[in-house]
Amino acid sequence: MESHLVRIINRLELMATDGGNLKRNFERDGVVVAEVSFSNDAENGPVFTLRDVNARETYSFDSIDLIAMEIYDLLY
Repeated sequence: MESHLVRIINRLELMATDGGNLKRNFERDGVVVAEVSFSNDAENGPVFTLRDVNARETYSFDSIDLIAMEIYDLLY
C-alpha cells in the first residue's frame, strides 16, 4: 500500500523535473481544493506556490516536504 504523502511528493517531483512554470490541481471528491504551481527562477531558486481554494490564500514554499504536508492536510 502506497502512502498518500508519497503520491503527493511524486506529483510535486514530476512538476520540478518537467521544467518551466507548471500548474497542477489537487482534488478531494472531484472538487479542486488546491492549485499548485512551480517555478525555478535564477533569483529565488525553485519555488512551489500553493493556492488554497477554499481559504482563498496563497503560500510559497521552497521545501517539497512542507508543501506536501500542506496539500495532505487539505486533502485528508
